[in-house]
Parts: sequence; structure tokens; C-alpha cells
Amino acid sequence: MRIFGIDPGSIRTGYGCVQTDGNHHRLVACGAFSTRVGAGLPDRLLAIHAGLTTALAAAAPDCVAIENVFHARNARAALTLGHARGVAVLAAVQAGVPVIEYSPAEIKMSVVGYGRAEKAQVQRMIMLLLGLDAVPTPHDAADALAVALCHAHASHGLVAAATRAPRHMRSWRHAKIDQLGRRQAP
Repeated sequence: MRIFGIDPGSIRTGYGCVQTDGNHHRLVACGAFSTRVGAGLPDRLLAIHAGLTTALAAAAPDCVAIENVFHARNARAALTLGHARGVAVLAAVQAGVPVIEYSPAEIKMSVVGYGRAEKAQVQRMIMLLLGLDAVPTPHDAADALAVALCHAHASHGLVAAATRAPRHMRSWRHAKIDQLGRRQAP
């Protein structure tokens, strides 16, 4: 199964695609679309849509997983983020793939094992889960890969299987990482 994850943002939208058989995950593509500084909202939304349309066509995913809008203190920021998220959903629907939504807490819990994990923790767990040599950057790309892996775990029942994994592989708290972000042998 090929899963395309999206971390929507009005300034920078992250994307990440993984190929999974339920047990092994492989990175297909990841990155972020940055919009021009000072551009108006309509221009930024057009750039996000165009970038995602191209990336979706290249990746040819079976489904798209996207992060839900979080509750923001600033209503204007939440509304702008909602516009970017709507454009991302539109690009996925136009590509003809189903769209699945996950909350930020669900994503972090699925990938890191803790619903309030920090961005650095998410990046390093993505590196471990995908067997990468370095953490994915920018953090928006790592977040999008986390969304995709959350769906892989949810759709294949791997969340329950994670509790049967060896202690050092269950969550971020049990992973031994050196200062360069490499996993150490247990």
C-alpha cells in the first residue's frame, strides 16, 4: 500500500509518501512546498494546490492521510490553516484517492507512543521507522511522513502489535539515540 501524508500549512505544506506491506515501511518521497514570502493568501493556496497536484501524480498513492486542524488560540491563524487544509483535500480528491484524517495527538501517539511528543522526537522516530540515515527536514516533511505512518499503523493494526515489540522498540522513551540522531544497539 502506498500512503501519501500531508501536513497542511499556509506558509509551508509538508508531504511524505511511504510504501508499506504492514510490517516494513519504505520512504518513497518527502519534502515541503514553501510559498513566496509576502504573497497573498490566494497565491499561496494556488501554489500549495499546484505542488500537491504534481506530487500526488508522481507518487500515485492508494490513499491520502492528512492532519486535522488543531484548536488554535488565534482564530485568524486557524481559519488560514483551514484554507490550506481545504486546498490539500481538494488536490487529493482531484487525484481520485480516498482521504483519511487524523488528529495531531493520534499521529504522535501512533508514531512516537506519546500524544504530546515534540517535533524533534517525531523526526527521530520517523528516521528510525523508515531506516533513514538522517532526520527528515524540514520538520513539515517529517510531520507529513508521521501522518502517513499513522495511517499505516491504523490500517494494518500495528498499533496493537507495537505493544508486543521489544521494550527498546515501543516508543521514543525507550529508543536509545546518540547525539547525531542514530539508533544505538540495545
